[in-house]
Amino acid sequence: MSSPSATMLGLFMESRSELRRRLRRRLGSDDLVNDVLQETYLRVERMDDTAYATHNPQGYLFRMALNVAADYRQADARYITGAEIDELMHIADEALDPARVVQARLEVGLLEHALQELSPRQRAILLAARVNEMPMQDIAEQFGISVRMVGKELRKALEHCGTRLDRKVIQRFGPGAGSES
Repeated sequence: MSSPSATMLGLFMESRSELRRRLRRRLGSDDLVNDVLQETYLRVERMDDTAYATHNPQGYLFRMALNVAADYRQADARYITGAEIDELMHIADEALDPARVVQARLEVGLLEHALQELSPRQRAILLAARVNEMPMQDIAEQFGISVRMVGKELRKALEHCGTRLDRKVIQRFGPGAGSES
């Protein structure tokens, strides 16, 4: 008695042209069909005795080939296109612009200086809210003040930093949200 993998391999070889025709109709690409058939052949060849337990071996082979095709398409979807590569190269060029690097360093220096000019409580509240993303309620509890006072201190700190950096500060929350502070 022959092994199941030999039986499936023989069935695969006998029905290869029919599989090719069905896959071409389903997948549309001859190159993809050739790759799928080759990988399916390799999978059938590697099958062990327990893998073959079906009443419809032709359907089993076709389903196996469709699964291989799905794997190929999923793998292809992970590759980036030439247009995406060009876009990434353009972004990288902009990011390494020496003038932008100098400007960013100047702004960081101005921000550091502006932070030093704040009161210790305003600086701590600003850093807790914007850098550590702490909720206003937690900040209020930490400093033993009301949430409203946290909001006022935060607004004063942001306005000060905005003035030093020559930037407009837009209120994100509260009654005046969306307007300049």
